[in-house]
Amino acid sequence: MEIERWERSEEISDAEKKVIQETWSRVYANCEDVGVSILIRFFVNFPSAKQYFSQFKNMEDPLEMERSLQLRKHARRVMGAINTVVENLNDSEKVSSVLALVGKAHALKHKVEPIYFKKLTGVMLEVIAEEYANDFTPEAHGAWTKMRTLIYTHVTAAYKEVGWAQ
Repeated sequence: MEIERWERSEEISDAEKKVIQETWSRVYANCEDVGVSILIRFFVNFPSAKQYFSQFKNMEDPLEMERSLQLRKHARRVMGAINTVVENLNDSEKVSSVLALVGKAHALKHKVEPIYFKKLTGVMLEVIAEEYANDFTPEAHGAWTKMRTLIYTHVTAAYKEVGWAQ
């Protein structure tokens, strides 16, 4: 089953952590623009995800989304959370804590289905791989794939902890 495969995250080696942190430092230098690109692609590819955002759920035009102050604000929050995780990859308790807060807020307050985290992290990898192609070596891709799984695993664990029922 796909869900079971997703629930087990592989250990990220020290070398992979370094690769993630190095690529992320270049990405995070343009955090708002990259975050906006990720969210726009996410909403274009998965329009049902917009249902959770009253401020821009009726926007169809990517240019209109790009100009949305609310979307930009959310992009900064998403990128900030990922930055906190990346900066603390050597502190598994901090990583768990940050992602648990994100998961619980999205489960309890926003009522977002957890599958959207899998979709969003997939889009994040696509955008980073395209916009930072020179940095996104096969080694970086492998490390970021583990990072994607780590994010999804911790977020969905928080959903389970609060008794999420679909």
